[in-house]
Formats: sequence, structure tokens, C-alpha cells
Amino acid sequence: MTFFDIVSFLEQSVQIPSHNDVDEMRTFLVNTLSSYGFETIVDSSGNTIATKGSGSPHIVLNTHIDTVPPYLPFSTDMDTIYGRGACDAKGPLAALIYAFIHSNPLGKLTMAITPDEELTSRGANALHFDDVPDAFIVGEPTGLDICNASKGRFEAKIVITGETAHAAESHLSNNVIDACVSVLAALKTFDDERTSSITNPLGFPLLTPTIIKSGNSSNQIPSTCEITVDRRSTLPESADEFKLALESHIKASTPDWAAVSISLSERETPFLGPFFTPENTKLVECFQQVSGKPIRPFAAASEASYFSLIAPTVIFGPGVLGDSIGAVAHSSREYVTISDVKKAAHILTDVISKMDQ
Repeated sequence: MTFFDIVSFLEQSVQIPSHNDVDEMRTFLVNTLSSYGFETIVDSSGNTIATKGSGSPHIVLNTHIDTVPPYLPFSTDMDTIYGRGACDAKGPLAALIYAFIHSNPLGKLTMAITPDEELTSRGANALHFDDVPDAFIVGEPTGLDICNASKGRFEAKIVITGETAHAAESHLSNNVIDACVSVLAALKTFDDERTSSITNPLGFPLLTPTIIKSGNSSNQIPSTCEITVDRRSTLPESADEFKLALESHIKASTPDWAAVSISLSERETPFLGPFFTPENTKLVECFQQVSGKPIRPFAAASEASYFSLIAPTVIFGPGVLGDSIGAVAHSSREYVTISDVKKAAHILTDVISKMDQ
């Protein structure tokens, strides 16, 4: 078999924009796998799927080919590759492809690459496997650490409603922005009592206001104020449980003259919930034995949330979400080191072999 040139693949893939449309990147991926003799299909949801072997264990290798905007041009400097998608997640993709091509599994190995992880995860939600997987390895920038858990991400909108009035008569009217201030203060205390007994490995949940909208005219008291909140959830909280608890907490802090409603943001697929894979599962133990790297939660939500409902799941890959300077993934300085991509590829190959034992 021809040796897979992991550096060439990574350099070419980072030069392919995939922030608005993944068609060109998906074609490049399909052509790469086909050139090594693998029959590759693209399903109706845009997932790219290839398999080798049969039987058990059935291991699924997953990551995504979409990136966030804006597109950043490719550049390289010795051991470092810069550009949009370098670490999130074309670096992990390159490592997964290497492992897929060069592994000789006793069971079945599936590549399942999704098209829209950064948006709706429609592809991941639609994935179907004829043979139920025994393990999932999800490629994301973990700095080669073994991530066996992550918080989920929910989103909700709080709408506070009052009465419009002329700003010149504000002393005679209630101002919905004052109610907004009360709600913002309440958000800071939402988890005070709820998290006092948390002992799970994900630590404490986070609730963060991210968008505030109110008013259309500078000389008029607005009738509504909308606050969008980002929820980083921990087990066992579900999206619906979060909504009900937040509704009760916020209403208790809202002035009687204002009406408040809370709704989960519309989404065509389930929210990415929290997940946890115990350290004593074979998948986590294999990673630990091969790499000796730390086991920790992943800092961001990912499609591992969906897969963990099927089988033990680990998030692993080269690159980092952030370094000592600041943000890396999704930032203007996104990069990955070639040495870490190669290390990830060999670790993955060895983990797959060890899972067969």
C-alpha cells in the first residue's frame, strides 16, 4: 500500500475554503480515500463514509470538514501550519485518515466524516450504522490529551416585555431595560444553589449572556428586551430541565409590571448535551496505555455528545483550542504543528490495534 503523505494532505486541505460550503473539501476527501482503494459514499445528509474489515470490535473514526468563517489563508513555518481549519479540524482529520489507511483491524473500522458540526450537526444526527459501533473516536484539538467527557451547549432566549413611552416622560413609566438589569443579575445567581453538590468530572456548569437587543429609537422607552444566553451544561441536566429551572429563577427576580418568557433557541437537531465515558472503559484504557497522556474533559461541546449515546466515546487530536497567548481554534491565528499531527496519527493507529486485542 502506498504510504499516506499526511503533511501533503494537511497542507492541501487547509488551502480549501470550507466555511461557507464543504463541497470542494468533501470531494478532496472522497478522492483521497478512493485513491487508496476504499469505496466511499456520501449519504443524503452529506456525511462521507468509508469502511474496512468486518465484525467486532466496530470502531468509528469521526471528525468534521466544515470550518467557521472567515477563511484564513494557508501558510507554513517550519513545523507549524497556519490557516482556517488547521487545528479545527483538518489536523485531526489528517491523523484519522492516516490511522484508517494504515490500520489492519481484526474487526470493522469506519470513517464517518460530518459536514456541519459548526452549525446544526444535521449530518451527525442522521448517521446510521448497520453494525452497532463498539467505540467512537472523535477528532478535535485536544493537545493530544485524552478527553473522555465534555459539557453540553444549550441556548435560550429571554424576552422581557413592558410598555413603550416617550423618553421625556420616563419618570412616569417603568423601563423594561431596568427589568433587564434585574434579570442579568439573576443570571449570575442561577447556579448558586443548584451546583452546591456537584461531584461529576465536568465541574460546574456555566451560564453566560451573549446577546442583548432592545429598542429602535433613542428617544423612546422600548417595549421589549431580549437576552440570549449560552448554557454549558453538566450531567445530568437536559435542555428542557435547564429551561424550566431558568424560567422559575428568572420570574422570581422580575418586577411585577414586566412579563418574561423563556424559550430554547430553535434548532433542527438535538442540542449537544454533556457526556462522560468512564476511565475504566476499554477505549479510554487503550488510549492511556498507548499515549500516557492526561485524561480530562474537552472544553467545548462537540458531536461526541450524539455518539456517546451509542457507545464509549473519546475526543482526541492534535492542536489546541487555546494556548498561553490566547485563542487558537476559531481565531485569526489558528495553527497546528506537523509533529503533533504525526504523533496523533501513530497514537490512533496503535489504539485501534490495541482495541482488537
